[in-house]
Amino acid sequence: MKRAIRYVLNHVPRRHIQRVVHLVTPVLGLAYAGRGVVCPICGGRYRRFLPYGYVTSRANALCPRCLALERHRLMWLYLVRETDFFTAHPRVLHVAPERCFIRRFEQLLGDLYVTADLESPLAKVKMDIQHIPFPEESFDVIFCNHILEHVDDDRLALREMYRVMRPGGWGILLSPVNYNREITYEDPSITDEAGRERAFGQKDHVRDYGRDYPDRLAEAGFTVESIDYAATLPPEEVTRYALRHEIIYLVRKPQ
Repeated sequence: MKRAIRYVLNHVPRRHIQRVVHLVTPVLGLAYAGRGVVCPICGGRYRRFLPYGYVTSRANALCPRCLALERHRLMWLYLVRETDFFTAHPRVLHVAPERCFIRRFEQLLGDLYVTADLESPLAKVKMDIQHIPFPEESFDVIFCNHILEHVDDDRLALREMYRVMRPGGWGILLSPVNYNREITYEDPSITDEAGRERAFGQKDHVRDYGRDYPDRLAEAGFTVESIDYAATLPPEEVTRYALRHEIIYLVRKPQ
């Protein structure tokens, strides 16, 4: 199973996977029937979750029903328990929206929820995050997860998100961070897939973020809070929801 999923991720264009994966994974999930783990987003219960990963497959990662990964389940718990997201009716920009969130956020927010991406067939607005086609101070909340490592000019993208966020607004901007690296590594001269995989960990990444990632967010003007939310949860919840200790990077635009 791990090899098959990794092969598909690395050889089928992502936009094609996004169109059909929700039809395939529930069938695969039949082989994982059980009650060892539960997805807090969709309520799906399984013996364990499906493996997932482009380079190294992580066991117990992908919910077969809603396609939530560890970071999505962690983010959902944080939103439910630590924010007013589900009661405040904010206007939201969701960049490269994840399928596990789209229907739930649309039902909650209706037209206040804007999905956008350059290629994803799931997004309503075709948009380059380096040139966001919305006026200043358009959104109360911005979600942008595991996108900036793909963007040529991530600093420009961050300035754009800051521009369209309203004063007092907030966002969650997640990226893979190599905590063994102090300073982010990037080299625009590396353009072939094999070279990028060696240098940045994945063939479609253009940088390997280091521990200075929060500093990059702050350069755009945001105040930044790095939250190891899984560390605040009871161990039995970490196990039940199959979470990883990933940092939630919470940004705010000063009033």
